[in-house]
Amino acid sequence: MIGANERRMQIIEVLCRRRQDTMKNLAFEFGVTERTIRNDINILSLSYPIETIRGNGGGVRIMDGYKLNQKYLKPEQEELLRRLSIQLSGDDLTVMNSIIRDFALKA
Repeated sequence: MIGANERRMQIIEVLCRRRQDTMKNLAFEFGVTERTIRNDINILSLSYPIETIRGNGGGVRIMDGYKLNQKYLKPEQEELLRRLSIQLSGDDLTVMNSIIRDFALKA
């Protein structure tokens, strides 16, 4: 039997591959209750861009464009770069915009 932290990392890996799944399916796959999966998702959502969807066809999904093990800017880092980019022009502005585009989380 795997521990909670290992299971949570496997859940993130599954969501990165599938993009969306149901709590019921994840519970079955990991051999735990739906309540355990809900608790895991609540904990994971503190560190990863995960959201739950209610209703028929609902479940849990990871934000479009998110890739595991890719570095992302924190919102305050992105905001600082955007403020600094106002002072840039030419190639410097192009480079700054590419950094923001490549490393900012897309909502």
